[in-house]
Amino acid sequence: MAIGFGEKAGKVPVEGEKARVPPGQKVVSNWPVFTYGKVPRVDLSQWTFSVDGLVEEERSFTWQEFTGLPQVTVVSDVHCVTQWSRLDNTWEGVAAGELMKIVRPKPEARFVMVHCYGGYGTNLRVEDLLDNDVLLAIKHDGQPLAPEHGGPMRLVVPKLYFWKSAKWVRGMTFMDRDRPGFWEMHGYHMRGDPWKEERYS
Repeated sequence: MAIGFGEKAGKVPVEGEKARVPPGQKVVSNWPVFTYGKVPRVDLSQWTFSVDGLVEEERSFTWQEFTGLPQVTVVSDVHCVTQWSRLDNTWEGVAAGELMKIVRPKPEARFVMVHCYGGYGTNLRVEDLLDNDVLLAIKHDGQPLAPEHGGPMRLVVPKLYFWKSAKWVRGMTFMDRDRPGFWEMHGYHMRGDPWKEERYS
């Protein structure tokens, strides 16, 4: 069941924003929430994040270990497949590239499946994961991520529709072949480029 909070209607982008807002999107100032099922509540003492599959070094991190990795701050826009965009979000967390230095994906690893608490998952191309603005975020606009927004940690992939920025991330599996995640099995596009309006398959 989809749950939504906050306004859905948005404003037409002003002239300076138009180049930043993909076709069919409206800008909102709040942060709507759309979630399938219940919001997971994860005890940080039990939280783990694991990386496996086609990597040179499989790793599992506790919350303390993960938050001890080098941190970055990234400002980016959010584009939801439900046609709202939120501009100038400030994210803090661990760059995906930093994680890749540790696990070292093998040359044949071309795709990754992102696993989440609550049973959700989504697929990505490794090349999209490695963009320099992609991170595993633990803060948004200076505050720890609330559970309804994917806390304690979510993936942020700014150039793709926001369902690819999976909430409640608990792991990644690197693969040589693409396969669909949760929403992709239910008709969403396998990649989700908002500039091409890749909303559905």
